[in-house]
Amino acid sequence: MIKITLPDGAVREYEQGVSAFDVAKSISEGLARKVLAANINGEVRDAHRPIDTDTALKLLTWDDADGKATFWHSSAHLMAEAVEAGFPGVKFWVGPAVEKGFYYDMDLGDRKITEEDLLQLEKKMNELAKQKNQYIRKAVPKAEAIQYFTEKEDEYKLDLLSGLTDGEITFYTQGGFTDLCRGPHIPNTGFIKAIKLTSIAGAYWKGDEKNKQLTRIYGVTFPSQAELDEYVLMLEEAKKRDHRKLGKEMGIFTFDDQVGQGLVLWMPNGTIIIEELENLAKKTEQAAGYKRVVTPHIAKESLYLTSGHLPYYEDSMYPPMELDGTKYYLRAMNCPHHHKIFDAEQRSYKDMPLRLAEYGTCYRYEQSGELFGLMRVRCLHMNDAHIYCTREQFAQEFRAVNELYVNYFKIFGIEKYVMRLSLHDPEKLGKKYVNEPELWLETEDMVRQVLIESNIPYIEVKDEGAFYGPKIDVQIWSAIGREFTLATNQVDFAQGKSFNLGFTNQHNELETPLIIHRAPLGTHERFIGFLLEHYAGKFPTWLAPLQVKILPISDKFMDYANTILQELKNADIRVEIDDRSEKIGKKIRDTEMAKVPYMLVIGEKEMNEGKVAIRRQGKGDLGAKSIAEFLADISAEIKNRAAE
Repeated sequence: MIKITLPDGAVREYEQGVSAFDVAKSISEGLARKVLAANINGEVRDAHRPIDTDTALKLLTWDDADGKATFWHSSAHLMAEAVEAGFPGVKFWVGPAVEKGFYYDMDLGDRKITEEDLLQLEKKMNELAKQKNQYIRKAVPKAEAIQYFTEKEDEYKLDLLSGLTDGEITFYTQGGFTDLCRGPHIPNTGFIKAIKLTSIAGAYWKGDEKNKQLTRIYGVTFPSQAELDEYVLMLEEAKKRDHRKLGKEMGIFTFDDQVGQGLVLWMPNGTIIIEELENLAKKTEQAAGYKRVVTPHIAKESLYLTSGHLPYYEDSMYPPMELDGTKYYLRAMNCPHHHKIFDAEQRSYKDMPLRLAEYGTCYRYEQSGELFGLMRVRCLHMNDAHIYCTREQFAQEFRAVNELYVNYFKIFGIEKYVMRLSLHDPEKLGKKYVNEPELWLETEDMVRQVLIESNIPYIEVKDEGAFYGPKIDVQIWSAIGREFTLATNQVDFAQGKSFNLGFTNQHNELETPLIIHRAPLGTHERFIGFLLEHYAGKFPTWLAPLQVKILPISDKFMDYANTILQELKNADIRVEIDDRSEKIGKKIRDTEMAKVPYMLVIGEKEMNEGKVAIRRQGKGDLGAKSIAEFLADISAEIKNRAAE
């Protein structure tokens, strides 16, 4: 008999070889019908695989992130089966689950898949799903796997096999489709009830522009048609809120091929938003005891070797420039520069904590296939800071950073969020992570305790920490329910030693500080992209590029309009006059479309009474007020950074 420990701590005994599905069935038939996969001692596996030892078991359903990922990865295999049926001879690269759905990269030779083909593929996938074919796992010797894909003349799978060793190679088969895959998969295709293939894109093999461009098909599936219908409605709303579309319409940002892919050109309207966000950050950080610094955009290779970034992140950095035999890199992160500022003066425990802040510009060479509007770019302006503190100060400092996040959530109307505590993988110490096993466990527990004591919602994920310590990735949801990674809060127990940073403690002994890396507003690029969707371009007044538009009914009211213009400008309100010879109805419609928060309509009555007729974007007529009254109201709204 073996012991199975469930998430609630209950322990049950079963015969050796029992499956997670059998365990679910012993609890209830209803639960068994929902099980997609299982977390067995921290590893996600097929629900029908035998369990031979004492196990901590979590049954995974659609409500679990790992359950959804398994569902969508299995759907990628179902799509591949449909593609293979319609395009014989197709070769497949990889087909992972992604944030919302899945994709599969494939080589179709000279053929192309069209939007019309997607509808036929959906139809075929539905037909195959109804067959309820099992996903069958088979361990395969490497020589046999190589022979199989050699006969198929599949260079893509042979390339994958070259990095695998005997004993870790598995095939999965469902229906007439077999693929090299480590799994896991759902029990059978019948779980997939609703299918939508969403788009076609190009993707270079291995993400390398020098390689062949493959066809990438994206899709999403659900266990019910109702959930798919809801998702399609969300997609339609998301199209209206697409930050790329709104950014162009509102003159926020642009790109230019001569400047370079992924390098954002901020237009005047976008620059206003940037400045307002920076003002918010600077004011907040000044009140919290941060000191501002400015550092160069480049540095010697030796700086990034000392920090440890080059060995881990060289592929994501721009290639070096060489001058007088010395290599220089565009900076991809700000922390090494800040460490040098810490080290420029002698520090004592009385200086601690030292909080250094900078809106630092970083350059990262994202693969061209991964670039996406403002969300994935090559030049980033980061709301960065580094806190140097003692171990005794760590909990309070880390807690204060998290509270800063929550305060920002309130300002921007972000109601749903979760902290994603990213841990290390002990098996990757010395490779992906600094080889300090005791410090990893200690700092992970320190962060965990702060989150628990702060009553902040969080989840834990393995093997996603920074190379120098555990971190929190802040996940937020926009007004239409789309998830974004906003920012990070990281612990660093390694770079203090690497840079020989020290301060004298109360006993006049030299001590190495703990370092907290934090970026509550993330980067301008990602955060403004999020805000464009979140607000659908209708920014709150304090953040809107243009806050007021004055709409004179005719030219004879222009003198009065200019008087109002000057009064508002003197009060630092961003204001313009619509002086076109258009009817007032068109002026109002155009200003609504431009998403300007306030319109001041001026006619004979308003001029004679020294007032303005106020219209609020999306709300219509608010009545007439004196200029002084309107100024008092809008100034208070801006000062308080009110949502409306």
